[in-house]
Amino acid sequence: MTKKIFHSIFTVALVVLLASIGIATSFLYDYFNDSQVKRLKAELSLVADTVNEVGVEYFENFDSTVFRFTVVDTDGTVLYDTQVKPSEMDNHADREEIAEAFKTGTGSSARNSSTLTEKTFYEAVRLENGDVLRISVSQLTVGALILVMLPAICAIILVSAVVAIVLSHTMAKKITEPLLQLDLEHPSENSTYEELTPILTKVHRQHKQIKSQMETLRRKSDEFEQIISSMNEGLVLLDEHGMVLSMNMAARKIFAVKKDVKGSDFLFVDRTSKMSKAIWNALDGNHSEYTEERNGNEYQFTVNPIESDGKILGAVILVFDISDRAFAERNRQEFTANVTHELKTPLQSIIGSAELLENGLVKPEDTARFVGNIRKEATRLVSLINDIIRLSQLDENNEPATETVELTEVAKEVVEVLTVSAAKRNVTLSLEGEPQTIFGVRRYVYEIIYNLCDNAIRYNVDGGTVEIQISKDNGRAVVSVKDTGIGIAPEHQSRIFERFYRVDKSHSKETGGTGLGLSIVKHAVQYHSGKVTLDSEVGKGSTITITF
Repeated sequence: MTKKIFHSIFTVALVVLLASIGIATSFLYDYFNDSQVKRLKAELSLVADTVNEVGVEYFENFDSTVFRFTVVDTDGTVLYDTQVKPSEMDNHADREEIAEAFKTGTGSSARNSSTLTEKTFYEAVRLENGDVLRISVSQLTVGALILVMLPAICAIILVSAVVAIVLSHTMAKKITEPLLQLDLEHPSENSTYEELTPILTKVHRQHKQIKSQMETLRRKSDEFEQIISSMNEGLVLLDEHGMVLSMNMAARKIFAVKKDVKGSDFLFVDRTSKMSKAIWNALDGNHSEYTEERNGNEYQFTVNPIESDGKILGAVILVFDISDRAFAERNRQEFTANVTHELKTPLQSIIGSAELLENGLVKPEDTARFVGNIRKEATRLVSLINDIIRLSQLDENNEPATETVELTEVAKEVVEVLTVSAAKRNVTLSLEGEPQTIFGVRRYVYEIIYNLCDNAIRYNVDGGTVEIQISKDNGRAVVSVKDTGIGIAPEHQSRIFERFYRVDKSHSKETGGTGLGLSIVKHAVQYHSGKVTLDSEVGKGSTITITF
């Protein structure tokens, strides 16, 4: 502290000294310039009056070592000069002071020498005969003046610097000695510098605030640890050297860590090349992301740098369990493959039958059968495309308009539409129950009941029944579709709501099913936050219940 005070006092003293010298020199130089110009004008006025009376002959006996006089003709020719022969001088018509004197009667200017060490002042006046009389004098410029005075200036600066050093050291010592004796724990007892009492009181108060803030930080740190420990995602914080600062419980499980690794190099926790590369990339300021399977689950690892004011302070590792997403992606790919296959089968059948008819390879009596086959496959293709479109609309997560839907009315519409289909298969279709309403999408509710009833009819036995029951259970509307069909074996019951899943593919082909009906039901029920339950026994039938 003493050194800082000393340097401050010394610097201020030296700057003030140099500034004073500079300002004084500048004022003195300006004062001498003004005096010189006034003196030139006065001298020029006296000589001009004499020349107007006597003529240039006045200069024959004129002797001046200070001033230089020049007489210039109206065309700029030098007629007389006290220092140089006129024949050796250039035409002066373009000189600023000469041109101004010819024009206004008087003129003045100042010009530096080629070496910039001298400055010449010029004053000119027009004589009665039209000629111009000019007077000039040279003096040192500021730079040259400083160079001339440099030894004296240096001596003054040196003496002043020595004095400033002694005074600065003495003053700094006198200022700091009492400060060293201050009692910061009891600021009110300060008697040395009363002016410091408010500052000491503030320091004491800030000390208390810092203690309080430290306690707050400790509490927030505990809260942070509690938050990250309850996260499902894995979280690891690293410092700028890759050392572990924090690791939550989820990360411990993912990386199979059983002991505390805080302060350890994370590369001892996970030695995989992908993770090592990701960490070094993050510590270089780059983002890294990759997926990897561990312990039978699919994880996404994201490693990002922690930056503050452009400086890398460490890295954060986030681990997400994307097993469900990966499963959904595999299902999507499987669905795409199934769609391709399901569309290809009827198209190939249609193309094959059409080619036979086109090439005349079908007997006349078989033509109707081939045409019927084309119609049947085309109908199946249209049904498949319609089901795919419905399923895609459900997958898009759009928000269709919702309204109050009366389930019994929708069920009646379905019964009317499927009555003919049920009669063809000798199946009795019935509806029971009281009116029940829900708030939802009427089109989706229709798809649910229609597909359940359509499946119940398709997979029923000759003379079977399909019963639709509308009821209420614990304040929730319930739709139940019961049939006396072929039933579903236990090993297939968990998969019948998957896309294109069929228990008996040959029977499905015969009945014209697309394999998407129950999948549409599942998605539509999920949209309404409902629940689907299945109760089935092979050879006795099935009951599917929807609870809204």
